[in-house]
Amino acid sequence: MIGRFFHTPLAKKFHITPRFYDPDKDERDERERRVKDELGIVDEKKPGSNRPFRPNIKGQFRQAQEGFSKSSEKARRASNTRLIILILILTLIFYLFFYSDFTF
Repeated sequence: MIGRFFHTPLAKKFHITPRFYDPDKDERDERERRVKDELGIVDEKKPGSNRPFRPNIKGQFRQAQEGFSKSSEKARRASNTRLIILILILTLIFYLFFYSDFTF
């Protein structure tokens, strides 16, 4: 217990592994892809490689946030319920203290 009293926490360290970008490799891959398209060569190891890549990201952020909005709505409702109960209890205590013959 006394040892933790004098303990000073250390600063958190940030560690990131750098990524290597090779523009020559990208250019080489693009040229290879164009040549294969011109010759009609299909990569067998890549399923669906004959169609271009199209990201399916449109609207996914909003869909993911819907779950959070439902949980935040529940939390807000629970918080409001606790607040109302607390106000009712305090009102009852003040009523008993000021307007009744009830003594502690």
